[in-house]
Amino acid sequence: MATPNSLLLISWLLVYCLSTSFAHPLKQTRNKTLPRYIPRYPRPSHKLMNKIDSCWRSDPNWASNRKTLADCAIGFGSSALGGKNGAIYVVTDPSDDPIDPKPGTLRYGAIQTKPLWIIFQRDMSLVLKNELMVNSYKTIDGRGARVEIANGPCITIEDVSHVIIHGISVHDCKPGKPGMVRSTPDHVGHRLGSDGDAISVLASSNLWIDHCYLARCTDGLIDVIHASNGVTISNNYFTEHDKVMLLGHQDGYTADRIMKVTVVYNHFGPRLVQRMPRVRYGYAHVANNRYDEWIMYAIGGSSDPTIFSEANYFVASNEPYAKEVTKRETHEGEGLWKNWKWRSSKDVFVNGAYFVQSGWGYSSPIYLNSQFFDADAGSLVPTLTSDAGPLQCFVHQPC
Repeated sequence: MATPNSLLLISWLLVYCLSTSFAHPLKQTRNKTLPRYIPRYPRPSHKLMNKIDSCWRSDPNWASNRKTLADCAIGFGSSALGGKNGAIYVVTDPSDDPIDPKPGTLRYGAIQTKPLWIIFQRDMSLVLKNELMVNSYKTIDGRGARVEIANGPCITIEDVSHVIIHGISVHDCKPGKPGMVRSTPDHVGHRLGSDGDAISVLASSNLWIDHCYLARCTDGLIDVIHASNGVTISNNYFTEHDKVMLLGHQDGYTADRIMKVTVVYNHFGPRLVQRMPRVRYGYAHVANNRYDEWIMYAIGGSSDPTIFSEANYFVASNEPYAKEVTKRETHEGEGLWKNWKWRSSKDVFVNGAYFVQSGWGYSSPIYLNSQFFDADAGSLVPTLTSDAGPLQCFVHQPC
């Protein structure tokens, strides 16, 4: 028979366990929502963050101050407003109708003509029935939920401006079928069918793609083509794909000469083949990115683009044919490409990686004051990119 003292001890232990379990509900939730697809690296509690992340992630009230994110972009896409000057729109319904979208769905918010900051009520996995046409002055903000667009057509940004896409996963995208798709509340048009890109940008400006996960699509992961301009691609995690990022439509499409793109703080992870990025005609500032063992090449191009590679961290594979970072996509030989401005500055090369430079003269980006940033030392890139991809953000806690 239990003594009074033993019963008192058992009661005390029971109360302690219950109080502990209720005192830390966020810790339990955190364990259930750890991402399965992005590797996490040991890091100190007061870790060094890159310039974009340090602008907003330390704020425990990020959920009520979401729109301050729009002030944190750097590079050529830093003017992207997204839905900063509009209302908050909450996605409550993961279903999709390309012609007559219902209120509460992602498509209904994305096609509106007024500015909107789009967030998600809960974790959602969306399978779109046709490509999602995103209108001007929109932010798609996945913070606070696990949001995936996958296993169907994905995102098209065409002939619009001021779009921010942040904190979502876009993967296993398939080509869209020819058919009617609504692009605004007043316009439904016949689409020829998307190619199966994760995010396709055409004839658009002032765009920022940040902290997304992109993988395993039928065509590219990000295409920026048809004279698009003013784009920043940052803090994304890319993996398991062939043709990763295309900047410039095709050889002969000279309208892409106006294109200026900043590619910064991204992690180009395992099992990527090529195009990180591949550039035609325009200008690409590729800075503070981590590259893990590309299969063919990392940075390439054709049609006389200017590429400035600054303080990146290139880790080559053990394969002797995959040491070179660069590839000129031309059959004309060095006589054609020797004048192309492809410059490397402060890059870190590991395991025999090397960058073949060409051209001469000034190649550093000409940024406005609002776009400018100093690239950090290449040796810091593994830390600066360690949180690439969607973040685990919890209300009332720094993200």
